Amino acid sequence: MVGVAGIRGIVGKDLTPEAVARYAAAFGIWAAAGEGGTGKGPRRRRPAVVLGRDARTSGPMFARAASAGLMSVGCDVIDLGLVTTPTAQLAVEHHRAAGGIVLTASHNPIEWNALKFVGPDGIFLDAEGGAQVVTLAADGRLERAGFGALGDIAPDDAATARHLAAVLRLKAVDVRGIRRSRFRVALDTVRGAGGVVMPALLERLGCRVAGMNLEPDGRFPRPPEPLPEHLAGLGKLVRRSKADLGLAVDPDVDRLALVDERGRPIGEDYTLAFAVRAVLGKGDGGRGKGKTVVCNLSTSLVVDDAARECGAQVIRAPVGEAHVARAIVAARAPIGGEGNGGVILPALHVGRDGPVAAALALTLLARMGKTVSELVAAAPRYVIVKDKVQRGTGNREQRLVDVYAELKRRFPKATTDERDGLRLAWPDRWLHVRSSNTEPIIRLIAEAPTGAVAAGLIEEGRKLCAGS
Repeated sequence: MVGVAGIRGIVGKDLTPEAVARYAAAFGIWAAAGEGGTGKGPRRRRPAVVLGRDARTSGPMFARAASAGLMSVGCDVIDLGLVTTPTAQLAVEHHRAAGGIVLTASHNPIEWNALKFVGPDGIFLDAEGGAQVVTLAADGRLERAGFGALGDIAPDDAATARHLAAVLRLKAVDVRGIRRSRFRVALDTVRGAGGVVMPALLERLGCRVAGMNLEPDGRFPRPPEPLPEHLAGLGKLVRRSKADLGLAVDPDVDRLALVDERGRPIGEDYTLAFAVRAVLGKGDGGRGKGKTVVCNLSTSLVVDDAARECGAQVIRAPVGEAHVARAIVAARAPIGGEGNGGVILPALHVGRDGPVAAALALTLLARMGKTVSELVAAAPRYVIVKDKVQRGTGNREQRLVDVYAELKRRFPKATTDERDGLRLAWPDRWLHVRSSNTEPIIRLIAEAPTGAVAAGLIEEGRKLCAGS
C-alpha cells in the first residue's frame, strides 16, 4: 500500500528489509535535496534523519534496514529507538533534521508494518513529496555514497522525556486542576509504544493508574485499533478499579479513545470534541469566538456541536493527517484533528498526539466537574455506522466514479464534497464513501440521529460498491 499515510505492507510478504532499505535510501535522497529543518538545533555537516519505531516485533529488524539505507546515501541517523509517532515528529523539529522516518503501521493488524515519512517541518509528507520518494525508490538507480561519505548513527534517548515535558508546559493543559482532582484512570496501551509514555504522563498529572497491556512488546492481545468493539476489557477494568474514565491508545499513540466511568466506550470522535471544549473553553470568556476548528470529512457532527458551543467554525479537509495538518496551518486554527481519536494542538506541534489528547480530556473533566457520561449526555447524540467493501480488480477508480455519480443522482438534495471520495451531507446526517489510504478496501461511514437512518445510508452505498 502506497499512499499519503506512507508505505505499508505485510511483514515478510509485501514489506521486507530490502524494501525498507530502498525506501529509506530514497527518502534520504529526497530529504538531502531540501535539507534544512525548522527547529532551533545546530546545522549539521551532513543531512540528518530522525528514525523511530513502535513496538511491533518487526521494528528492530526494519530499524536496522532503514538505518543502512539512510547511511548508504550519506545521511546521519538520529536513532530514537522505541517511541511514539508524535515523539518522533517533535524530535525532527528539535534536531532541525532534514526529515524523519517512523516505522509503524499505526492501527493496522499485528502482521503489518510501515514507513511513515516526516518532512523537516515535523508534518507527514504531502502527496507531492510522497510521490517523489516513491519515484526515487522505483527508479532502481539510487545514488549511493562512497566509503568516505557514508552517514553516521547516534542515539537520542531523551526524546520521550522532552515530549512529556512539553505536554506539561502547555497553557491549554491545567496541570494543577488535574492534580487536585486526583483522577483514577484505567489505561490500555495494547502492548504498543504507549507503554513508554502514557503511564509516566498520568503519574505526573497526579492520576491513580490501573493499567492493562502496558508491556511494549508489540504482541497485541486484541485488534489494535481503539474502536468501541475492541475495548470490552478496558470497560471491565474501569468498573473493577472504579475509575473516573478509561483511556485507550493505538500502537503508535497518535490516537486516543475514551471509556466513561461506567465502562462504556463513548466513540473516538468525542476525543476531539472534548479537546475542542478544553482549548476553546465553555464559560471562560468565549476564547473560541471567531476561531476555526479543522477536522476531516469523516469526523462526527459532535465536533461541529462542540465548536459551535465555543463560538468557533469548522472547516473540513480530506482524510489523512497530512491533509488536516496543512489545513490547520493554512487556517491558523488553534485546534484540529480527526474523528478517529487524533487530536492536533499546533501550540505543541502539527501532528496527532495521544498524550496531548489525554491531557486535554482530563483538563476538561477537571474544569467542568462532571463525569464523562454527563458531558456526553449534555450534547446532541448521533449514531455512526461504518462498513467496508473489498476493492475489486480492473479499473477500480472508474467504477468508484460511477458509484459516486449514482449516489449523487439518488440524493439530489444533499450537499456534496468530492475532494476525497464522495461526502453527501444534510444538516443532521452524512454519508462518506472513499477508497482507503491504508488498506485495499472502500470505506463507508454514515452518521445520523438514529442507527436505522445511518444504516440505511450505508446500505445504499454498499449495494452500489458491491455491484460495481
